[in-house]
Amino acid sequence: MDINLIVKITSRAWALPILDKLHLGIPGRQATLLAATGAGRTAFLQSLDHLLMIGLLERNPGHGHPLRPEFRLTPAGEVAARMANEVLNIVKADEQDLLRLSWTLPVLTTLQTPQQFGEIRRSLSSISDRALSQSLRCMEQRTWIHRRVDEATRPPRPFYSAINNGAMISSVTNTMLVR
Repeated sequence: MDINLIVKITSRAWALPILDKLHLGIPGRQATLLAATGAGRTAFLQSLDHLLMIGLLERNPGHGHPLRPEFRLTPAGEVAARMANEVLNIVKADEQDLLRLSWTLPVLTTLQTPQQFGEIRRSLSSISDRALSQSLRCMEQRTWIHRRVDEATRPPRPFYSAINNGAMISSVTNTMLVR
């Protein structure tokens, strides 16, 4: 798995919870997954279609029993589902809304070591400055990252590092990355 795949996965709000539920063995039927994730129907269907499009899910081939799962994980999807499960197990249910934001997981993935804004921006080529600053601000408010300003340099340079839940998530996602 590479950073671009993490960016693609998190571009849909409910992709991580869908992957997590499939990893836990919940049958791959729309109604079952919809109920298990608690997502709205439209957002859920968009996330499901997105996972199909990027190749992490596939339609179950053939005809059979009505309870046969409609969708199943591909080999790449199994790796992503394991990562989603590990990440969602770190975060309490009331804080998982932050993981549904597009850039939270990719930004945390880049913060294995303290980074400056520009370094994070270069690691995530498709992120805008505004999206990155908003993402960093949200995670700083939840104490998932720490912002330290180096006053010894001119101009002063802020460094961002993952702490608490952010550090645990960063560690999980970095073990899944192919370098």
